[in-house]
Amino acid sequence: MQLAEFAADSRRVASTSSRLGKIERLAELLRRLKPEEIPIGVSYLTGQLRQKVGLGGAALRQTRPVAPADAPTLTLMDVDAAFQTMAETSGKGSATGRRKRLADLLARCTEEEIALVSNLVTGELRQGALEGIMVEAVAAATQIPAPEIRRAVMLSGDLHEVASRALSEGRAALTGYRLELFRPMQPMLASPAEDAGAAFERMDLALLEYKLDGVRFQAHREGQEVRVFSRRLNDVTISVPELVEMVLAMPARSAVLDGEILALGSNGRPRPFQETMGRFGRKIRVDEARRALPLTPFFFDLLHLDGEDLIDRPARERYEALRQLAGSQMIPQLETADPKEAEAFLERSLTAGHEGIMAKDPESLYEAGHRGFSWLKIKPAHTLDLVVLAVEWGSGRRRGWLSNIHLGARDPGRGFVMLGKTFKGMTDEMLAWQTRRFQEIKTGESGHVVHVQPVVVCELTFGDIQQSPRYPAGMALRFARVKRYRPDKTAEEADTVETVRAILEGRAERRGPFLAR
Repeated sequence: MQLAEFAADSRRVASTSSRLGKIERLAELLRRLKPEEIPIGVSYLTGQLRQKVGLGGAALRQTRPVAPADAPTLTLMDVDAAFQTMAETSGKGSATGRRKRLADLLARCTEEEIALVSNLVTGELRQGALEGIMVEAVAAATQIPAPEIRRAVMLSGDLHEVASRALSEGRAALTGYRLELFRPMQPMLASPAEDAGAAFERMDLALLEYKLDGVRFQAHREGQEVRVFSRRLNDVTISVPELVEMVLAMPARSAVLDGEILALGSNGRPRPFQETMGRFGRKIRVDEARRALPLTPFFFDLLHLDGEDLIDRPARERYEALRQLAGSQMIPQLETADPKEAEAFLERSLTAGHEGIMAKDPESLYEAGHRGFSWLKIKPAHTLDLVVLAVEWGSGRRRGWLSNIHLGARDPGRGFVMLGKTFKGMTDEMLAWQTRRFQEIKTGESGHVVHVQPVVVCELTFGDIQQSPRYPAGMALRFARVKRYRPDKTAEEADTVETVRAILEGRAERRGPFLAR
C-alpha cells in the first residue's frame, strides 16, 4: 500500500468520532492491506512504531525538509524498512546516522506523509484506535467473533501477531493459542462505576475487594522457577525478591497469579505510590533497597494452577482456589448483594488508606486486555479549581484545536505553581471554546505550547496527588480530568498550593463525586 493512501485513511479514522464508524473505517483499511503489510499497518494505526529508533521532537526539528515532496512515492514497506535501518544503526556516530536516515525519509514524504511519520516518531499519532477498538476492527474485517480475537490477544500478548494471523489465515489460526507459563498475558481491566449502588445495577451479587494503589504484577511459577511481569508485560523478576520468595513458598507445582504489590509503612498503611513504583523499578542494589523499603504482595486472581488453566472458570471458583493457595496474602474480599454493606466495605478500605473498592461478578471469566463491566472500580475523587497557565496544540483528531492544558495552583506571594497537564474530559464544544479563548489571552508561544494569561479557572476531578520532583511545588496531579470551566470564579479564588498539599498529606476531607479510574 502507498504511504499516501494509508496516511489519508489514517486521517479519516482520526476524524471519525463515533466508535462504530471508527471500527468500520479501520476494518475496511485492514482488508486492503497485503499480508506482509498487516503488522506494520496495525502498529501504525495504534500509534506505534515497530522499532525503537531513539529519535524524538528535537531530531524532527533538525531533519524536517525545507519543502515536502511534490508527489507520493513511498510504500508502507519502504517506511518500515527505513525505520528498521535506523534501529540497527549503532556505534560511534549512530545518533548522527539515525538523524540522517530520518532526514532522507522525510525528504521523500509529501506534507501529509511528513505529518504521519513525525507523529509516529514522537508517539503523538492519536487516532482513537486503541487496542480495544483495533480488536473490534480485526473482528469486523475477518468476521471472527470479537471475544475470540480478544482471547488470542490475551494469551499471546501481541495484538499485531494476532491481527496478522486472523487476517491472513482466518479463524482456525486462533485455536492454537494457549496459556503458556512464562509468557505473560495482558491483564484484565475494569470499568468505572459511580458508586456501589451503580455497581449493583449491573450485577445482583458482587465480590468486593479493596482497591490498592500499588503496582500490578503477574507472577508465573513452574517448579522452582518464578518470573514476575509488569502490567506492560516486562520481566521485572530481579526487582521483587519478596514476591519470588512468597510464590515459591506456595503449595503448588505451577501457577500464574495476578495481583498488586505495594510498600507499607510501619503502621500498615500504604506509602505513596511513587515510592512503591521507584522500588518496583529498581534493578541494581536491590537487596539494599529491600532493606530500606520492603514490598508486600497481595493477590486477587489465579489464572493457572498445577497444569490446569483457570481463565475460563467463574471468578468465584478462581478465588476459592486462590484462597487455598495465597491465604492471608489475598486482597480483603466480601461477597454481598447489599449496597449498604458495600458502602461500609468501601469506608473500611478508605480508612485503611486504600483507593476504594473493586466490584466483580462472581460468574465472570478472566477476559485479559478487555475493559468490560464484569469488573467495576469505585473510588472517591477530589475536585480542585486550578488556573490554566498554558495549552498545547492537539494532534490526530484534535489537530487545529488547543487541547492539553497546563494547570497551576495559587501560591500567595509567588503567583501560580504548575501541578500537571490534562486533555481528558473535554467535549468538542469545550475544545472549540478554549481554542478561541486561549488565543485571545495568549502571551507567547514556544513550539507547540501556547502560554496564556493566568485568568481562566478550570474545575477538575482527579484520583490523588503524588510527590513529584518534576514540578516546583514537588507535587503532581494523578488522573486529572476536566469537569467544567468556571467563568464565575477569578484566578484569586482558585485553590492554593497549601490545599493541594493537605490532600497529599491526608489532611483534607474528601470532596466531590465518586470517580473510578
